[in-house]
Amino acid sequence: MEKQTNICQEQAFNKVYKAQAQSLRNFMFFKTKDTDASYDLVQEAFLKLWQNCAKVTPEKAKSYLFTTANNLFLNTVAHKKVQFKFTQGVKKSQDNNSPEFLLEEKEFGQKLQKALDSLTQLQRTAFLLSRVEGKKYREIAAIYNISEKAAGKRVLDALEKLRETIENL
Repeated sequence: MEKQTNICQEQAFNKVYKAQAQSLRNFMFFKTKDTDASYDLVQEAFLKLWQNCAKVTPEKAKSYLFTTANNLFLNTVAHKKVQFKFTQGVKKSQDNNSPEFLLEEKEFGQKLQKALDSLTQLQRTAFLLSRVEGKKYREIAAIYNISEKAAGKRVLDALEKLRETIENL
């Protein structure tokens, strides 16, 4: 049997899809407990595989898909935590604050969300893992399989960009 070396070929990509899609869906369902969300994450992971097909060998496709889907899941969870914490803060402050303060707070929340959206996916995830989940650079480095210094750099770059973006808004 001849070995496929390029996932960019439709036949090779389809072979990877048929071999990995169901187990990846099961893995994502185990994490999300939501059928629709698991299908969405799997679809997005395969889309990213297709976009990076020239960089991924067939031997590494399974690992790439599972890592990508897991990272997408972590991004979703981190984003939901930020939204939840923000809405909890707004609810607490609504009891004792004037309408003007509440309006300013809502506007700042929108600016913050816009600033977070302007970050690259890697910066946003590293920042949220660090600042929202309280993970250390060592833990972030382990998740991304990078050095501790690189993880710290991503968080610091995100902070710098957030400061610039929020100041300019």
